[in-house]
Amino acid sequence: MPLRRHFIAALVGTTFACSSLHAAEPGITPTEILIGSTQPFSGPASAYGSAGFAIEAYFAKVNDEGGIHGRKLRLMALDDAFTPSKTVEQTRKLVEQEGVFLMFGSQGTAANAAVQKYLNAKKVPQLFVMSGSHVFQTPDKTPWTVPGLLSYYAESRTYATHILRNTPDAKVGVLYQNDDFGKDYLRGVKAGLGAQAARLVVAEQSYEVTDPTVDSQIVALRAAGVDTLVMGTLSKQTSQAIRKIHDLGWKPQIYLSYISAAVSPTLANAGLEKSVGILTATVIKDPTDTRWHQDPDYLEWLAWMKKYYPKGDVSNMSNVYAYVANNTLVHVLRAAGPNPTREEVLKRMTTLTDYAAPMLVPGVTLSFKPDDYTGFRRMQLQRFDGAKWVPVGTPIGDGA
Repeated sequence: MPLRRHFIAALVGTTFACSSLHAAEPGITPTEILIGSTQPFSGPASAYGSAGFAIEAYFAKVNDEGGIHGRKLRLMALDDAFTPSKTVEQTRKLVEQEGVFLMFGSQGTAANAAVQKYLNAKKVPQLFVMSGSHVFQTPDKTPWTVPGLLSYYAESRTYATHILRNTPDAKVGVLYQNDDFGKDYLRGVKAGLGAQAARLVVAEQSYEVTDPTVDSQIVALRAAGVDTLVMGTLSKQTSQAIRKIHDLGWKPQIYLSYISAAVSPTLANAGLEKSVGILTATVIKDPTDTRWHQDPDYLEWLAWMKKYYPKGDVSNMSNVYAYVANNTLVHVLRAAGPNPTREEVLKRMTTLTDYAAPMLVPGVTLSFKPDDYTGFRRMQLQRFDGAKWVPVGTPIGDGA
């Protein structure tokens, strides 16, 4: 009898120790995984807030299918109005008060950069940062931060390569947001043009995200004789620029940042007929492209939108990017096992190899290495025909 009591006491002690160890992992309970995110539900970039609703909708789908090893996913997304100081406040709340397991899908370069060091110091995974800026591709300094989008620098290098091959005497202008996001486009264009950059780039114009319009910058670019315009701009400024270019009767070849290339709202707000001929890059199957409309990936995505996010815009590419990111996160969480830790999730994410998430363009996959967070290494050029994006050639690399 004493031996039996000793065995039971030992068993209870072991169980308590394991439970305590498990409970020490923030955001993980026997029934749920709590995930945090900051989104611009208000402010100058509120068009991108739709991603937050898409994440919640995808989590609902996963939960209906049984969750992750029996746990439900719960999203806590707070509005930061695309303002870095607010991002800091909301992120601290999510980590220190709410105890989220990880941060996921937060929007914006400046916003995420404002909390990057904090999250790394806390060893909280900052996964699928919705930015392609180089500041999130520094695994040697900030290993807990993993970007989720195509590199802006790689994208703009590809545009420069395309310009050199097709219009070697172009007069190139760059319109860019005056922050790390926009400056990556300026750097990428010049790097891609190489020795020809000094000759070909004839004008550079920046804007602040709080500027009411970019009309004066467009007028200046036209006056400089630009015939090929690369735009590292957000949705609102892109729509303004396209309208002003049309109003001036100016007809430059435009290369547009993929994050602002959604038919709706960006091009629709500008005027679809004013957007014909614009080029951009993508890694996803564009929902406006009719060639995908019988594709199994598209049909599954559309069924998800109708059931779980009926208010969502099926023309908005942000809802596809969110779908890809969510699918990848779920894949990583499942691979991390029934008792996930932050360290194991980070390991699984940063060793992901050639993952063909649904809705990625054929020939494009997602890969990370512990010392290289590039993610996407190939992209598809496409041209707008007035109603939809049409592919140009086959997926290519950035020439790096």
